[in-house]
Amino acid sequence: MSIDPAQLAPLAVLIPFLGAAMDFLIVHRNALQRAVTVGAMALTLVLNAVILVDVWDRGPQVVHLGGWAAPFGIVMVVDQLSALMLVVSVVVSLAVLVYAVSEGVAGGDDEGPISIFYPTFLILVAGVSNAFLAGDLFNLYVGFEILLTASYVLLTMGGTAQRIRAGITYVVVSVISSILFLISLGMIYGATGTVNMADLSGKLADLPVGTQMQLHLMLLIAFGVKAAIFPLSFWLPDSYPTASAPVTAVFAGLLTKVGVYSIIRTETLLFPGTQINDLLMWVALLTMLVGILGALAQIDIKRMLSFTLISHIGYMIFGIALGTQAALAAVVYYIAHHIVIQTSLFLVAGLIERRGGSTNVDRLAGMLKISPLLGVLYMIPALNLGGIPPFSGFLGKVGLIEAGVSTGTWLSYLLVGVSVFVSLLTLMALVRVWNRVFLRSVDDAEYPDPVLRARTREGRRPRTSRPVARRSGSRFSGRSPVVLLPRTMVGATTALVAVGVALTVFAGPLFDLAENAAENLVHPDRYVHAVLHPQEQPGTGEEDR
Repeated sequence: MSIDPAQLAPLAVLIPFLGAAMDFLIVHRNALQRAVTVGAMALTLVLNAVILVDVWDRGPQVVHLGGWAAPFGIVMVVDQLSALMLVVSVVVSLAVLVYAVSEGVAGGDDEGPISIFYPTFLILVAGVSNAFLAGDLFNLYVGFEILLTASYVLLTMGGTAQRIRAGITYVVVSVISSILFLISLGMIYGATGTVNMADLSGKLADLPVGTQMQLHLMLLIAFGVKAAIFPLSFWLPDSYPTASAPVTAVFAGLLTKVGVYSIIRTETLLFPGTQINDLLMWVALLTMLVGILGALAQIDIKRMLSFTLISHIGYMIFGIALGTQAALAAVVYYIAHHIVIQTSLFLVAGLIERRGGSTNVDRLAGMLKISPLLGVLYMIPALNLGGIPPFSGFLGKVGLIEAGVSTGTWLSYLLVGVSVFVSLLTLMALVRVWNRVFLRSVDDAEYPDPVLRARTREGRRPRTSRPVARRSGSRFSGRSPVVLLPRTMVGATTALVAVGVALTVFAGPLFDLAENAAENLVHPDRYVHAVLHPQEQPGTGEEDR
C-alpha cells in the first residue's frame, strides 16, 4: 500500500519537536546536541522536498489529524505555496544552524552553557512549519505562539543589556499583536461558529459588510505587525540587529514571511475580493519608501539591512493588493527569493563583524584586500536584492511590475514607478556599503581601525583570535575582536549564496510552481473543496479552468 507523501506533512512539525525533546534530555552534551539538531533539520528538509515534489502540480492536499473530519477536527493543508515555504524555510534554517554551530565552536563556547540554543532553534522551526501548514485560525495562532516563544529566548540569549532592552520591545509588540489576533479569532468564532479557514471562506461572506470589514482589518493589523508593514514596523530595526548574527539572520529571513503568508491566506481565502485593495496599495507604497529611506540613513550594516527588509515587504504587499494570478505568482517567487537573499546578507554581515570587528561602516575599510571571498559573498546577494539582471530579485520585480502594468489603474502605475525607484535606492544603499567597507583605503575611513590598518599594510592575516586592545575614550570602546573566519561559517554562507544563485538558474521551473500556487490561490473553492469534501477531491482542478 503506497503512502501519499502529502500525508506525511505533520512530520514537518513533529520531527523538530522530537529533536528538541532529545536535546533537552542531553542538555549538557553539546556535541551530541549538535548532531541531533543537524540530523533533525536534514531529515525535515528531505521530507519537505518530497512533499514539494508530490504537490508540484496538484491541488491542495489535506491531512485530518486524529481522523476527525473538517470543520470539527484539526487539519493541515499542503499546496504549492505552503510546500515551497516549508522547503525554503528549512533550507535557510539549516544553513543558519551550521553557521551558528561553527560560530559557537570557533568562539570557544563548545563546552559552555549554551545548550538551550539547539532545542530552542528546533522549536522555532517547528512553529514556523506549523504556521505554514495550519488549516484553521487557531492552529495558525498556536504556530505563531510557538515560534514567538522560541524567538524571545533566542533574541535575549547572552543576557546583555542591549539585548534585554530590545527583547522587551519585541516581546511587548509581539504580545499585543497576539492578543489582537486572539480577540479577532474569538470574534470570528462568535460570529460564524468555526475557525476552520475553508469553512470560514463561505461563512464570512454571509456576515454584514460592516462586520466583515471589522474582522478583516483586525486580522490584517495583527498579521501586519508580524510582517512589519508600515506603520507597524517600528519595532524591527531596534530588535533584530541586537541579536547574534545567526539569530538575526533567521529572524530576518523567516519571521516576517510568516506574517506575509498569513496575509496571503487572509486576502485570497478568508476575504477574497477587492474590499481593501486600495488600502493595501498605499500600505505597500509607504512600506517601500519608509523602509528604504531608513536604510539610506544608517551607518550600521545590520540596521541598514533591517530597513531594506521592511522596504521589500512592501513589494510583497503590492503583489497581494493587485490580487491577480500573475501578481500572486510573482509574490510567491519573490518571497522565496527574499527569504534566501536577506538571510544570506545577514550571515555575511556576521562574517564582516567577526573579521573586521564591527558592522559600523565608519570603522570598516580595506576588507576586500583582507578577505576577497567575503567581498564576493557580499556582492552577489547585494546585487540580487538590488534587482540587477539576471538575478532572481530582478525576475521577481519584473513579474510584479508586469502585473501592475496589466492592472492598468493609476494607483498600480504609481506603485510600479515607486517600486523601480525603491529598487534603485536599494542598490545605492548596498553599493555604498560595498564601496566604504571593501574598496576604500583604511586611511580614508572616518574612524580607522588600527588592526585593519596594520593588516592591510602588512598584507597578511592575523594569526591570533585574541581581542585587540580598545582605544581609551573612543566612541567604539568595547568593540568585537578581529579574528579569522571559520571555514564552516564561510561554507554555510557560501552555500546559501549559491542557493540564491540557483533561484536564478532554475527560475523557469520555480515560476511554473509559483504559477500553479497562484492558480490555486485565485480559485479558493479548490482549497475549500479539498478540506470539506476530501472524498471528492479533484486531483489537479482541471475542471475549474
